[in-house]
Amino acid sequence: APLAVAAADFPPEEFAARRAKVFDQIGDRAVALVQGAALPEGFGVFRQANDFYYLTGIETPHSYLLLDGRSRRATLFLPHRDEARDRNQGRTLSAEDGAEVRQLSGVDAVFGVEMLSVQLGAMQIRLPAPVAYVPSAPLQGVMGSRDEILRAYADAAADPWDGRLSRSAQFIALLRSRFPSLELRDLSPILDELRLVKSPREISLIREASRIAALGIIEAIKRTRDGVFEYELDAAARHVFLSHGAKYEGYPSITAGGANAYMGHYMANSTRLKHGEMVLMDYAPDYRYYTSDITRNWPVSGQYTADQRALSEFILAYRNALLKRIRAGVTADEVMDGARAEMAPLVEKLAVSKEIYREAARGMLAFRGHLSHPVGMTVHDVGDYRKAPLRAGQVFALDPMLWVHEEKLYMRIEDVVAVTPDGVENFTSFRPASPDEIEKLMRERPQ
Repeated sequence: APLAVAAADFPPEEFAARRAKVFDQIGDRAVALVQGAALPEGFGVFRQANDFYYLTGIETPHSYLLLDGRSRRATLFLPHRDEARDRNQGRTLSAEDGAEVRQLSGVDAVFGVEMLSVQLGAMQIRLPAPVAYVPSAPLQGVMGSRDEILRAYADAAADPWDGRLSRSAQFIALLRSRFPSLELRDLSPILDELRLVKSPREISLIREASRIAALGIIEAIKRTRDGVFEYELDAAARHVFLSHGAKYEGYPSITAGGANAYMGHYMANSTRLKHGEMVLMDYAPDYRYYTSDITRNWPVSGQYTADQRALSEFILAYRNALLKRIRAGVTADEVMDGARAEMAPLVEKLAVSKEIYREAARGMLAFRGHLSHPVGMTVHDVGDYRKAPLRAGQVFALDPMLWVHEEKLYMRIEDVVAVTPDGVENFTSFRPASPDEIEKLMRERPQ
């Protein structure tokens, strides 16, 4: 069997249904072009770009998809077979495997990659040429959240000795220079909107990614003790990911003891944990092209102080107040407004030793980002669910967080939830979240 094929998680009919939605959006006088990922440099393991995988399921590098809205035909362009590489690394689907590729992806035709320019050239014989929709967003692969990729390219653009283009930007530049009669439009907003609502099969994969993530953090909790390095907890969770079939990480582990957690996206994971501190872990796998986003705090000592317990219980209560209001038809603002109204009277009853902790609780209720980003093929997935009422099939991070700036203390509980036709599903409801549950789990630590 070939190594790089459509995963068994989706039938060809689902890929075809996704492409049909693209046809509906671009109309009958336009085409769409979607580029696959390139082979990684060095010894990196290939993973297909998300948009290309979403529309085809084909994992062959240097591939292209042409969707012709005039005929509603889908054509894949793949490299030709490299027999030496296949003997050395395993067989990859190629242009010579057209029948198999059509069966797996449901496309209408398969050609060698060199034929893409021939077909694009033929479209310009009679003017005006069709409008061509091409994604402007950078390709997303392993740990490939768009915000982080764009930041990296911005840094490259600011470097006078660099300035390289992204693969997608280079593709657009080549199309403009080689086929100037094509009017290019951005396909990314269309794909983002389609990917925002997950199918039942997608939700099943996110559910499993979340389950594996939770098991990994549970193992890290059990391995916590004074003097252990942060990266040792990272390794414990990563071992669980691999043992459950998750080849990649959805994003680098954030395993932060003490004030390191205050940095939010601390990833060095190089400090020893200390008695009396809290440790924060934010980590999830990439499981068959889908990920999760889960965070927990716990005390290194295995026992919460009175203040740590009070703040943790307040964050958990706020998480639950948010959770019970999430359903199709309401907006994110309505969910947060209702939870804030429920929790505001509890701030004055908060049993803490310092007023700054009470102020931190007030600040948490005022913050508007606790219904956070979408989650799916990347941890910071595409689309925006906050601009309209929630819809069944939307998946996002539920992420109540609290800052005590004077002490550089940052605490949070993060889960991934899906809006269902009759409410909400928390994919990690089984994972310990309360101080009592976590203390009980930590008593199971190996000696």
